Amino acid sequence: MSHSTSSATASTTAGGSTRILLTGVTGFLGQAVLRSLLETTEDTHVTALVRPKGSVTGRKRLEQLLRKPVFASWVEQIGLEGENGAKAVFDQRVGVLEGDLTDIPELTEPYDVVIHSASAVSFDPPIDEAFRTNVGGARNLYQALLDSGQDPHVIHVSTAYVGGISKGLRQEGKLVHDVDWRAEYQAAQEARQRVEAESRRPETLRSQMRSARSRDGRMGPKAVATASEEARRAWVDERLVDFGRTRAQSVGWTDIYTFTKAMAERVAEDLWADNGHRVSFVRPSIIESAMRTPYPGWIDGYKVADPLIMAYGRGMLQEFPGLADSILDIIPVDFVVNVIVALATQDVSRRGDDAYFQVVSGNSNPLPFHEMVTAVREYFTTYPLQDDKGRDITVPEWNFPAVELVEQRFRVKELATQVGQDVVAYLPATRRTRAWTTSLHKTTSGLTTLRKYIELYRQYTKTEMVFDDANTRALREELPAQFLTDHDFDVTEIAWQDYFQKQHLPAVTELTKAYSRSRAAQRKRAERPAPALKSDPAALAVFDLDGTVIATNIVQQYFAVVRATRPRRAWPAEIGGLLAALPGYLRAEQRDRSELIRLVNRRYKGYREEDLRALMSGELGRKIRASIRPEALEVIERHRAAGHRTVLVSGALDVLIEPLADLFDEVMATHMDVDESGVMTGYLATPPLVDEARANWLRKYAASHEADLKASHGYGDSHADAAWLDLVGSPHAISPDLGLYAVAKKKRWSILDW
Repeated sequence: MSHSTSSATASTTAGGSTRILLTGVTGFLGQAVLRSLLETTEDTHVTALVRPKGSVTGRKRLEQLLRKPVFASWVEQIGLEGENGAKAVFDQRVGVLEGDLTDIPELTEPYDVVIHSASAVSFDPPIDEAFRTNVGGARNLYQALLDSGQDPHVIHVSTAYVGGISKGLRQEGKLVHDVDWRAEYQAAQEARQRVEAESRRPETLRSQMRSARSRDGRMGPKAVATASEEARRAWVDERLVDFGRTRAQSVGWTDIYTFTKAMAERVAEDLWADNGHRVSFVRPSIIESAMRTPYPGWIDGYKVADPLIMAYGRGMLQEFPGLADSILDIIPVDFVVNVIVALATQDVSRRGDDAYFQVVSGNSNPLPFHEMVTAVREYFTTYPLQDDKGRDITVPEWNFPAVELVEQRFRVKELATQVGQDVVAYLPATRRTRAWTTSLHKTTSGLTTLRKYIELYRQYTKTEMVFDDANTRALREELPAQFLTDHDFDVTEIAWQDYFQKQHLPAVTELTKAYSRSRAAQRKRAERPAPALKSDPAALAVFDLDGTVIATNIVQQYFAVVRATRPRRAWPAEIGGLLAALPGYLRAEQRDRSELIRLVNRRYKGYREEDLRALMSGELGRKIRASIRPEALEVIERHRAAGHRTVLVSGALDVLIEPLADLFDEVMATHMDVDESGVMTGYLATPPLVDEARANWLRKYAASHEADLKASHGYGDSHADAAWLDLVGSPHAISPDLGLYAVAKKKRWSILDW
């Protein structure tokens, strides 16, 4: 397909400045490119493609970059305010094109240079997302340029790993393969349709419903349906991640990221270079913190190698399946920026295979994996990280055993943790078992993270590839000495031990420490005494009874009634009946709490309501009153003092909780049908208010009393209570069972031991 073009001159504005279109400006590399263009050149105007985010416009997002550390030196140098301050210069030299690469606006302004650095940097996104961003985004950009009739020089940022799996020297130049990017793009988009259909097959849905029911059944059918649908969507994403990884490896790439970056290069070649336009490909290796500019150690969040480094520093990686003598190709971000700025602003021109620039270190200044590990180990031995209790963490010494041995040890840890979780799930909820649950959850989370690290990084730490950088070195030789004063990218000047121990590691550990300080501050706030409750007549304080206000449950309450109404000689038979029924009660409790309430309350068949009421006004009622937890009584009194409406909602029989009624403004409990003689039938008058039924009741109750649920508090102890606790602004899990404990930890609810 041919396109007519009109060449853009080197001075498309009145002032003779070079006009640059920049994508990916909010990313790590894009920020640094923009800073360099503003700080070290005076004759460039940059238009950044930035998508709005919610109510924040693209312009506002771009202006927010001025507050980031990457611009600190420039802002300090010229000042923030004033006619020649950073804000004014930014407004004059940086424009915004609102949009993104999935739906790029029409390009009506002329550009001399386009720097395309936007991409999805995750190694394992779903296949359709990876292709839509990396391949579809590139296609949309080049098509928009063709439609505009312009002829800018495009600098296409790719990756050195774009060549896929191989050994030996990986030269610069056009990739040799016959993979059709159009067919792969179409197949990737169709994959989601196929997987979505597969996820809706009855056998798949039944499996997900079974899992959801066993985990969340106590919260009610709606919660089960929600959890089942969430599981289906997660299953779809996991399948699409697997599709991407497997498809990439089947055609010779390590992962979907490198595969789609290779396809994006082919897009640029097919749509732009083959139509007579100039394109330069910049292929950096693993980009890490700056060596010189904007300042040594500058980094914007964890990058590719950093999670692995910090996992080692935290003692999480006892071994790793890598080759000690493999070359870990790392490049400081400012070296990549300097190559891009050179191509964008200097009078250099390359075509064909000479226009591929691998910005790498492995060929000219190799860093063997074992040398990096030694530098990292020395650093963390001298400056150890600390655990949650403030103790120094001792890092292991790696011996680089066989990959199979590392995998075997890891699988044993995973199996042991899974067995521990299965055992704890059947234990009663106590402070100790909750602590075990937390510990096992942390271990499982850590193992899941480590498994991800192993899957992602071992391709890079056992590689036997070395990337050639002949074109990049030749480019440097051609540049003026004055330009190289501020923009040098000679990798032979990198002293790896100094780089890691004096620049990179202090920078990334500071990120970790900042996160740790934030977590510590959160824990400290959580440990503070509860603040005084705000006076608010629209607020509710809703309490569950069993396990929350009182420590007993409905089975214990029934036996207390038996002891008060039956002779001693009848107790053994009653106890025997309860013990025989107990396994069934436990299964009912796991399935649906309303089922348990019905089964236990059926034992009141034959009791007279009057007799039970008389018991409650006597000794048994006083015992129930005395069984109120002191902490519960204190909280109830605090809420009443604050003018909150206190509400008790229970599945217990209403007659049995009459001794507590005066503590609350409203009491909702289960009522049992009686016959014409006042004898209980064993059948409930209405379904018990538990799980979602209680949530629905609470919504209606709040609306009828003009209460503000977001200003309200809720107190419950059971997994079933999560359904209604989620409605209030301040939910509290009271000595929770393991199901509610897991929900409360996930949602960061208050957890109290009474």
